[in-house]
Amino acid sequence: MARWKKPTKEQILENRRTLAVRARNGDLRLPQAVADIRKGFGMSQEEFASSLRLTRRQVAEIEAGVANPTLETLVKIGRLFGFSVGFIPKTSLDDRER
Repeated sequence: MARWKKPTKEQILENRRTLAVRARNGDLRLPQAVADIRKGFGMSQEEFASSLRLTRRQVAEIEAGVANPTLETLVKIGRLFGFSVGFIPKTSLDDRER
């Protein structure tokens, strides 16, 4: 399988904006968000794990939605894209459509 090219700085910024919009809209869930952040940097799971001092298996399990990452791990991941970890209020579908 061919590796993808590393994204440009502009592409990374666009990926950050897209993820931020999805987060504001409530359309961002942890497994897909981690995969999107990693891919947004053009990193393999191994490279991403190494940069966060995690194992590739931990990254794979987070992306698969079967892991239970610690708060420390979530903070590390979020920091890469300028996200912070916190509670957000649930909204109804009616609120999202407005």
